[in-house]
Amino acid sequence: MGNDCNSSDQCEDKEGCFSTRLTLLNRLKDLNDQSGWRDFFNTYWRLIYNTAIKAGLTHSEAEDAVQDTIMTVAEKIPQLEYDQDKGSFRGWLLNTTRWRVNDQFRKRKPDHYTPKSGDKETEHPPLLDNFPDDFNWDEYWEQAWQKNLMDVAIERVKQEVSPKNFQIFDLYVLKEWPISKISKSLGVSRGQIYLAKHRILKRIQKRIKKLKEKPI
Repeated sequence: MGNDCNSSDQCEDKEGCFSTRLTLLNRLKDLNDQSGWRDFFNTYWRLIYNTAIKAGLTHSEAEDAVQDTIMTVAEKIPQLEYDQDKGSFRGWLLNTTRWRVNDQFRKRKPDHYTPKSGDKETEHPPLLDNFPDDFNWDEYWEQAWQKNLMDVAIERVKQEVSPKNFQIFDLYVLKEWPISKISKSLGVSRGQIYLAKHRILKRIQKRIKKLKEKPI
């Protein structure tokens, strides 16, 4: 992606970057708010799924992990009160995802581990024998979180602009086609290409800012 968009993805406040908006969390406390849950699911399911796959789960196991993670969020969210001193929502979601992924590994070997009564899901759960030794949860989650931020912003902007302008942006910025090839393929001028890039990048940056401005 071009430098302009990359620079917009830099995070000065690591605890605040791409945290769920406080307004959305409040909406999620009402489990009948289907729009709020849909927003939440569409924002985070790929992040949870990709992390589960990277951790070593199969496709079907990763889907189960996503479902179980969302169900855990639904169960815990009414009692969740944001406190910056106690950590970010991003960290809480990481630990919840980690726990649900480990549940899937335990199902492969149900007699391998039995949680102790004192275990808490906010703590790092024990790793299992078939868990990748070289998988760094925190490092991967940080990178995946930032990528998910950008992907969600791009997807939402895609719904706001004309298909042709987004196609120009996609070919020029995301696929990095040369301007001459885009111009010939789509029948557009160099000026149209630059204009589409500028306008869509500006929208993406606004989306990212909106996602960051009220951290949990």
